[in-house]
Amino acid sequence: MSDQDIEKLETRCPRLGSPISFQYCLISGEDDAICWKVLDCWWEIFDVEGYLKKNMSETDFNELMARAEKPKNKISSIIEIAEKAKKKLED
Repeated sequence: MSDQDIEKLETRCPRLGSPISFQYCLISGEDDAICWKVLDCWWEIFDVEGYLKKNMSETDFNELMARAEKPKNKISSIIEIAEKAKKKLED
């Protein structure tokens, strides 16, 4: 399967509760980075780890793996999202 075919694949996002493309996962994390749940959501559909290793720097891949192992709790995530939204409104 080509990278373009992979980026068009869709699955249900457990965070949003709706179908999303793999391409969205590549930009939906903090600071437009890869979502930390990408491995959990896609491992049954294709070799997501292999794709990411091929398409990311070793440093970025290792950082993603570290974030995936220790996700933020929901309250911290909600507060952070609210603070970012407030900051955008102020700008």
